[in-house]
Amino acid sequence: MSAQDTATGPGGSGAEDTATGTTAAAAGGTARGGGGVTGAPRRGLASRLVGRLGGGAAQVLLVLVALFWLVPTFGLLMASLRSNEDNSAGGWWKVFTAPSQLTGEAYTALLDKPDFVDSFWNTVMITVPATLLVVGIASLAAYAFAWMEFPGRDWLFLLVVALLVVPVQVALIPVAKLYGRIDFGGFQMFGSVTGVVLFHVAFGLPFAIFLLRNFFAAIPRDLLEAARMDGGSEWTIFRRVIFPLGGPAIASLGIFQFLWVWNDLLVSLVFSNTDSQPMTKWLQSQMRQFTGNIDVLAPGAFLSLIIPLVVFFAFQRYFVQGVLAGSVK
Repeated sequence: MSAQDTATGPGGSGAEDTATGTTAAAAGGTARGGGGVTGAPRRGLASRLVGRLGGGAAQVLLVLVALFWLVPTFGLLMASLRSNEDNSAGGWWKVFTAPSQLTGEAYTALLDKPDFVDSFWNTVMITVPATLLVVGIASLAAYAFAWMEFPGRDWLFLLVVALLVVPVQVALIPVAKLYGRIDFGGFQMFGSVTGVVLFHVAFGLPFAIFLLRNFFAAIPRDLLEAARMDGGSEWTIFRRVIFPLGGPAIASLGIFQFLWVWNDLLVSLVFSNTDSQPMTKWLQSQMRQFTGNIDVLAPGAFLSLIIPLVVFFAFQRYFVQGVLAGSVK
């Protein structure tokens, strides 16, 4: 048998058929893929919608939604700048046709009430210490749980996490009974500003410790080891390493704690009296049965609203700075 016969024999014919089949399969795959076997897959409807969220139309829609959410706040402001007679005669949108209705007499009359001014300062004296104590104690405890070794550390942290599920309503009556038994030389814990502050601190610490501990634990260990090699004590490490790098978490915790305590009504209803009541309780006491008392409630509610907004935007700047500083470091 010659070499030519061998090439055209059964073996050669099989090789030629195999090559022809492979070429046909590749061609078929190209035809089905519409541009090659490795062509880009078609995007689904959800993927296309997500991709369009950053477009101009989506941003305009989000701005319109934000403005829609601000309508009640704007209406509250307009109602606070109108007299009680004007508010009774029509809605706040009447100011667009009668701008002469706008006046600041409601705020002047409200600020002339000594009980409202006292409730405002009571709110400040409750909110500021409760926020500072929670942030300060939680920062130290979170650092200890994250980077210090001591017996029972993990069990104590699990206990702190378990306290997160305890609702405030469960502790109202037991703590009220405990406060009623505390009397130091005529100073009674129940009905005092101190009692309200301690209650807020006690129930704000579990979440604060849990939040800060998880953030502090993500800080690189090499930074702490370098500080210890330089002779830094635990307090020095916390003050110069942990606290600056933990600025974003600490700022956000301070904002949330301030808002929670400032807007609280339940705790103040139970533990405060007339001399220690915050603005939320004072405004609730001004509710009438058959009338809205808008000339008092509208300016009081707006003043109670504007203070947290100012604090939020003021701390937001430091929050952003903390995020950028932490990313650079």
